[in-house]
Amino acid sequence: MSKKMKMGVLGLLLVTPSFLVLLVIVVLPIVLSFKESLKNKSGGYDLSNYEYLFTDKLMRSNIIFTLEVTVISCVLVLIISYALAAFMRFSQGMAVRWIKRLYMIPLFIPSVIATYGLIQLLGNHGWANRLLLAAHMGQLPRIIFDIKGIIIASLWFNIPFTTMLLGSALTAIPNSIVESAKDVGAGRLQIFFRFILPMTYKTLLVAVTFVFMGVIGSFTAPFLLGPNAPQMLGVSMEQVFSVFHEKEQAAALAFFTFLLCSGLGYFYIRSMIAEESVKNALLG
Repeated sequence: MSKKMKMGVLGLLLVTPSFLVLLVIVVLPIVLSFKESLKNKSGGYDLSNYEYLFTDKLMRSNIIFTLEVTVISCVLVLIISYALAAFMRFSQGMAVRWIKRLYMIPLFIPSVIATYGLIQLLGNHGWANRLLLAAHMGQLPRIIFDIKGIIIASLWFNIPFTTMLLGSALTAIPNSIVESAKDVGAGRLQIFFRFILPMTYKTLLVAVTFVFMGVIGSFTAPFLLGPNAPQMLGVSMEQVFSVFHEKEQAAALAFFTFLLCSGLGYFYIRSMIAEESVKNALLG
């Protein structure tokens, strides 16, 4: 057996355990869920459960509501996280030191506790409203049991991790690049769009993928902070399965959510492959 063949066999042996774990934990449940979603009430197989997702008024509103929350949350998380990461990278002072010490704290607070804290702070009888009423300044608009509550919770859960990702990418940018651009008269916006953003694009795409999948599949915050209708897909799935006992419809919801995440995953993988091809072409 040649050395090249031995290395190939060794590589296959090394990846086999990971592949088997992936097969059992991810692939098989997806296949079984898809099979379950095709069952109809008469025991046959068709697309009636998927037809229900797009013809039922409540289900359509749940899908639109979920996409709305996810897109808004992703945009806000990326803007705020990028601003924080850039501020910590290119600024100095006491404010930067305090942000570096505090911005990771939400990662260590369980989601249930954080959600309960938001209810106590922003609810109709929460601390914020009590303080405003005591100061004769009116009261906050409805936040809890509304789309705003879910978005605020999504920001709380996702900003620290996204800031950490983008911060590591910004740290890798040499100061000499920024200083050279300033020397030739480039403004801040030019430096950002021509140098900083292209050099952090890959990490930004990773951050978008993680935030999108985290928000669209979330349950705790939408269940405790969201409205009764429309609902996020995770909450709707739980209601369909446990309250209405429609296992096939719940499986269709689960597989549809998987398809939404797969679409973004495909875009991410395709972008990485294109970038790698360009890199190999330049090196070759």
